[in-house]
Amino acid sequence: MGGDPYVSELADERREMSPPCADSLPVPDPYGDQALLTPAMTRGYDSVPGPERERLGRYLDAVVSARRAPVHTDVAFNAVYFGFDIGGDGYGASPLRLDDFPVITLGGPAPVLPVGAMVCVVTGSDPLYAEIVHREGAHPELGSLGDVPPWVSGAPVGAEGPGRPGQDPRPRRRELLVPDLHAFGPALSPSPAQLHRLRTRRRWINGDGHVVVDVCHPSPEAARRDEPTAYAEHLLTTAREQLLSPFVPVSLAELVGGTDENTLRAGLFGLLDTVRGVLNSLPGARTWGHYAMSRTVLADSARDTGPLGGGDLASFVAALKRAATPNRRRHGLGSPVAVYTATGPGLRGFPGAADPLKGVGYATAVCRANLAVADALRQVGRYGLFDNGTRIALDDAFEGGGVWRSHHPGDAETPGDPLSPAGHGWLSTVAVAEEPDAEPVDMAPADDPSLGAGRLLRSDADEIVWRAPLRLAHLVGGWFPLPPEVAPELPALRLCLVLDHDGERTTHEGVAELGRESGRLAPVAWPSDFFPGLITECRWRRGGALIHVATVPLDEPVRVDERVIGHCYDPQVLTRDDVPGSGRQGDTAAGLAPRQLVMRAVRRCGLLTLDGHALLDPSVLPAVVYGPRRAPAQTAALEAAVAELLARRLLERARGSRDARGQPHFPAREAQVVIPLVRYRPARHRLIRPWGSTGLVAEPLQAVQFVPGHLRRLLPGRSPSDAQRVAFREHCRRLGKADGWELPDGYTFVTEHTRGH
Repeated sequence: MGGDPYVSELADERREMSPPCADSLPVPDPYGDQALLTPAMTRGYDSVPGPERERLGRYLDAVVSARRAPVHTDVAFNAVYFGFDIGGDGYGASPLRLDDFPVITLGGPAPVLPVGAMVCVVTGSDPLYAEIVHREGAHPELGSLGDVPPWVSGAPVGAEGPGRPGQDPRPRRRELLVPDLHAFGPALSPSPAQLHRLRTRRRWINGDGHVVVDVCHPSPEAARRDEPTAYAEHLLTTAREQLLSPFVPVSLAELVGGTDENTLRAGLFGLLDTVRGVLNSLPGARTWGHYAMSRTVLADSARDTGPLGGGDLASFVAALKRAATPNRRRHGLGSPVAVYTATGPGLRGFPGAADPLKGVGYATAVCRANLAVADALRQVGRYGLFDNGTRIALDDAFEGGGVWRSHHPGDAETPGDPLSPAGHGWLSTVAVAEEPDAEPVDMAPADDPSLGAGRLLRSDADEIVWRAPLRLAHLVGGWFPLPPEVAPELPALRLCLVLDHDGERTTHEGVAELGRESGRLAPVAWPSDFFPGLITECRWRRGGALIHVATVPLDEPVRVDERVIGHCYDPQVLTRDDVPGSGRQGDTAAGLAPRQLVMRAVRRCGLLTLDGHALLDPSVLPAVVYGPRRAPAQTAALEAAVAELLARRLLERARGSRDARGQPHFPAREAQVVIPLVRYRPARHRLIRPWGSTGLVAEPLQAVQFVPGHLRRLLPGRSPSDAQRVAFREHCRRLGKADGWELPDGYTFVTEHTRGH
């Protein structure tokens, strides 16, 4: 989670902002008349209009209620993208190609199979088709009743023992996968007798109906990816044929307008962000990490008096409170104690728990137990410190379904967010002096003196004309920079600035503050849509008290990262100043997550190219972000954030060099030491347009909505027209498919069109 609380308060905020799903409205069908996924969703949750969020929310709310297991973000994406039928047929009602699924075997080596992966489990007879709905670490050192050796909690993948992280470039980890064997409907589900026989034999699935595999990760960086990032990589590589299948309701390639790799990747991450945001906003669901559960089911379970009901979960929380309480010795209290407990194995000790932990019930029980602990921590407040002096906090979100750390005395250490995995167990075995967590420093931009200096266009006997970008300091401080060509010649200190922007003219009167060579005019109330890097064209008639300032429209608007820009801008200033933590209210690194801190550091302190790229040596990141005093956990969090940003293509790898004085250079120079760099490349997004169109579409699109081509389920007895069959073949060719693809039975193809006028 990159340092964010594992149960996010953002979910509650989004839930309050989103309208409830009206029971009277029908549940949308992914293969219905109107596609559930829209181009706006490929840009992330915050870019999706309210009506589209509400419609997707109605469907996902029904999915959460219909599924027998907690619905992970990846599983929710599958439901809407691959067309899950909530009426009982699941994915069996969609024309997925089962031969595209990867094959797994119990106890054998396996590729990375994140939550959401659709797999084929080999058996002695018919194969089992399943969707992975839960994944967790199954380290051999985990105790049968939940006790965890400290070094296992938070250990890097491939760790060989206490304080020994391992050196294998392809680290391995034993993982437990929970497959939903009924996700493809009754026709492809094993009968109760078949399932009992398979569980009893324990050759293909274990006695609980789960699969334990030894996973080989392609790199240490890949092993640190969070679940949605790992699933996105899975879809773009192992399951690429499945992702780009023309049989899905609406293809990702249609949504983003092409098949370019970077465009597909950005669109896929945008869709996953949209799905997670909508899940978090559902009024009828609660979330634990990336999992959503029905509030009704949770309430019924809390009232249940049977195995793993409300009473047992209360006992589980009570056991965590007591776990680290030391016995009182004759001459005082014992030394500090930390006990680590894994949720999944810890639930097996309750009487009658064997049956509820079979199949997908295991995932349900683990999420319910973790939510019970989270609720107890919220109730007690005080960073998880209970009245008996024990502090409880989540230490590892993956191993054993989640590892909780019980520490006594809890007030003997600096508290942190109890729901943000800290990895204290592993860090306690690393032979490095523990430093208190440092606060992020407000790093000064590594500016070239010429950055943002502007350019003189004309200087004659009548007037001076120049162009200059606005810096963040200008917007925050409310002042206008006076260049050295103008400041010495001003006839008076009181001036008037006339601003022309988007057809509107405003006037700002202020006082010039003059220095030796330049100066400033203040105050200036800049429009709210002004941003760092916006270029202004300025005119001053010699001897006058008026300065005319105007913005310069672009021929076509562009999207740079998440900012839609319609006026000329300086890419270097945009990179330096428009960083996470900056805004019109100020500029601070406080409260930023590790991913944001990394992006802020690279853009603020990296080498800057003319087109706004920024490059930084990743080895200096901890010092840049936290200064000389940083805790090992903070360094590890930044390393994990870099790995995730590289995986998401938000950062890139590059090579530079370092000179004898220790200064980095890019490109690499001859006779210097070559060093690795990470590069921020501003993502100049092409605004979504229909296939075959040229040029960009101005944003926002208020009256006209582009509807991409998509499959639609037909009523019984209906068949598609010849024109729709031809349109589908053309659709397949655009996706790069060979000839011979035909519409599946029971479906037609709706060609791309616009709605509205």
